[in-house]
Amino acid sequence: MTSDESNGQITPEGLVALKAEIAELETTGRRAIAKRILAARELGDLKENAEYHIAKEDQSHLETRIKRLRQRLREAVVVEAGGAAEGKFAFGRTADVLDENTGEVQRWTIVGSTEADRAQGKLSSESPIAKALLNQPQGALVQVQTPGGTRRFRIQNVI
Repeated sequence: MTSDESNGQITPEGLVALKAEIAELETTGRRAIAKRILAARELGDLKENAEYHIAKEDQSHLETRIKRLRQRLREAVVVEAGGAAEGKFAFGRTADVLDENTGEVQRWTIVGSTEADRAQGKLSSESPIAKALLNQPQGALVQVQTPGGTRRFRIQNVI
């Protein structure tokens, strides 16, 4: 798989979240902006109406966000975790990983770059750590060169 192909990868859960975000922005988000614009118009002269100009700018940002999310949706390639070999840490799968440098165990799931959220244990498949761990079997030890030096990770348990 090339880097270009992996950019659109998304888990089934990520696809649901993406569709929900688009729906939220296209309904609630647009209605809220429309109310702000209407309220600002009622304040009078639009040339010197800061609230109106801010609301219009926010509307532009909202529409740009919706456009980008819709593009991401069109390019999305859903990857099922079940398609991976049993016992391997593959895209969409979760594993407990020991950082041998610190002794800390973390639970990580390898996801598409648009779903990544390190605080929630979701590693981008494009990150150096995920690339090193990807498709490795339970028990595997990998070394990853990071800006802080070489780090060693052991896959303790593939879930």
